[in-house]
Amino acid sequence: MSVPGEMKSEASGRRLRICLAASGGGHVRQLLDMRPAWSAHDHFFVTEDTALGQSLAREHRTHFVPHFAWGQVKLGTPFRMIARAFKSFFGSLKMMLRERPDVVISTGAGAVIFPVLWGRLLGAHVVVIESFARFEGPSLFGRIAAPLAHDVVVQSAKLKDHYPHAQLFDPFRRLDGEAPPKKDLLFATVGATLPFDRLVDAVASVKADGGLPEDIIVQTGVGGRAPSGLNVSETLPFDEVQAILRDARFVVCHGGTGSLITALREGCHVIAMPRLSKLGEHYDDHQAEITEAFAARGLVQVANTAEELGQAIENARSRTPVLATTDPQNLIRYLGELFGKITPRRR
Repeated sequence: MSVPGEMKSEASGRRLRICLAASGGGHVRQLLDMRPAWSAHDHFFVTEDTALGQSLAREHRTHFVPHFAWGQVKLGTPFRMIARAFKSFFGSLKMMLRERPDVVISTGAGAVIFPVLWGRLLGAHVVVIESFARFEGPSLFGRIAAPLAHDVVVQSAKLKDHYPHAQLFDPFRRLDGEAPPKKDLLFATVGATLPFDRLVDAVASVKADGGLPEDIIVQTGVGGRAPSGLNVSETLPFDEVQAILRDARFVVCHGGTGSLITALREGCHVIAMPRLSKLGEHYDDHQAEITEAFAARGLVQVANTAEELGQAIENARSRTPVLATTDPQNLIRYLGELFGKITPRRR
């Protein structure tokens, strides 16, 4: 665990110390969307050491925890999971004893369960926000963390059946207006955590068959396949990703909500390829659930093979791109009211 970029802070008035705990990708990006709620307080992030995590560390006090998840057992690496969980258990305790937050806000997932646990045991007010990625049923993180929480927030009406006392804030919003001017560019991204060779190979196949005359930039993940003839990077800083998305006409991405929403905000044609558990690409099939829900709203196309990807790109050429975002204003107001009821600790 490392703590780069320590920042000075002084408690004044009702200024709280807030722990913002989330694993990489869309989980962290949702916390960033809630910036108006926490930015006036002394705050720090707990996340994984990814490109997005490094970007956070340049601007905020940030602690890194190892990536681990129960699904690693399914992928045949149980001892790696246990070793990382052991390291996180004790490292998180040391970090939380030093920070002593008044509030812990977490959007999941597994890698930050111990900061949530220790925060609760050390007297912090815990807020668990069930992932926007969960439309139909709760996540494993949510099922474990909700009993530790003082407040639970869900972002899909269907989840109220699983968390009857939770607050519901549906953040999804479709945007009016036209997409900005774009370049003849396709950006393929696999997300921050795992390589996704099936997606990269599909893009390379469509390119080789002549279906992609556009320039192509591919982010493969650490150790991912890097086909020759493509502009390939394992990881990219988040600000560079945003700059690419402003230019890209097409985006091919995995089924993570962070990647999908970020591309939709920029008016890209989005083709999603969800990771599938049966192929050993993820711990479960929540990405298939996410992409199905987005496709049902007419926001993205879904492709699972190179042939489907090529057809989706051809379909997109004759369509007007859709712009969409998440609007957390109601959740931000709720958190602001909640913070006003919490008394900062003496330090």
